[in-house]
Amino acid sequence: MLSKAEVIKQLIVIEGPTASGKTSVSVQLAKHFNTCILSADSRQFYTELSIGTAKPSSEEQKGIQHYFIDSHQLRDEVSAAQFEQEALQILQEEFKSKDLIILVGGSGMFIDALCIGLDKIPSSKQMRAEIQAEYDQKGLGFLLEELKSKDPDYFEEVDQQNPPRIIRAIEAMRLSGKKYSELRKAKPDERPFQVQRFVLKHDRKSLYTRINARVESMIAQGLIAEAMSVKHLRTLSSLNTVGYKELFEYFDGEVSQHEAIEKIKRNSRRYAKRQITWFKRHEDAIWVNFKSTEQVCKEIIQKIDLK
Repeated sequence: MLSKAEVIKQLIVIEGPTASGKTSVSVQLAKHFNTCILSADSRQFYTELSIGTAKPSSEEQKGIQHYFIDSHQLRDEVSAAQFEQEALQILQEEFKSKDLIILVGGSGMFIDALCIGLDKIPSSKQMRAEIQAEYDQKGLGFLLEELKSKDPDYFEEVDQQNPPRIIRAIEAMRLSGKKYSELRKAKPDERPFQVQRFVLKHDRKSLYTRINARVESMIAQGLIAEAMSVKHLRTLSSLNTVGYKELFEYFDGEVSQHEAIEKIKRNSRRYAKRQITWFKRHEDAIWVNFKSTEQVCKEIIQKIDLK
């Protein structure tokens, strides 16, 4: 673990929904503080996925050291627990020469894994296998009904198209008899660094316009070809994600190309809504209205506590 130092080490978290401008803000802040960036986007880890994950290009990274960009292969899927351990090791090394490091991303579970640790939630391989069998036989809708009735709060914030997370929640609830949202509120792990969270905020109309424009840009950049290149790996949970699963439906002839693109836009907007719900869980987060990258960075720099 990181060693305590006289100067309090700072992990500055830049989070926000998809297409909110996190990349440009984090890079400008890293340049200002002469530091590095850790990405907490659970799809940007993978070398095979670039366009559909809005992975920052080398030019966009502007020479700033980025960790967890192109760091893993799709077949070596990264769990939140693995990310927590690998990221803590990186911080331990980087904090030897830096007092402040940037964490950026929209994957709330991965951000929380590093900032506060993973919840101590009961698990059972046998129970999970039983629920998996129910999923195989009755479908995801059957499990979603159970989740909605037992824990409406978590039902509203979880990605409802992510079977592993739905199965995990039901597993924990059946084992404990408690709501999954309550189990996840266990006392956080103590970290030898201070966390300051900043959430980039847009009004709904502006955010949805940015999301739609990003999807159009992804298509123009070659997202369809990228999705085809990983189609043979579609059973991996990391590919059960917006931007790829809709195009797999198109490849299968279930929808037209136009319909697939419109579904990507719609599902991206829905995902953004769930991200915002997740970020609201943290009362200490500072929400910053987005007008421009420069304006946001100026405001964040003013608010960062460098004791």
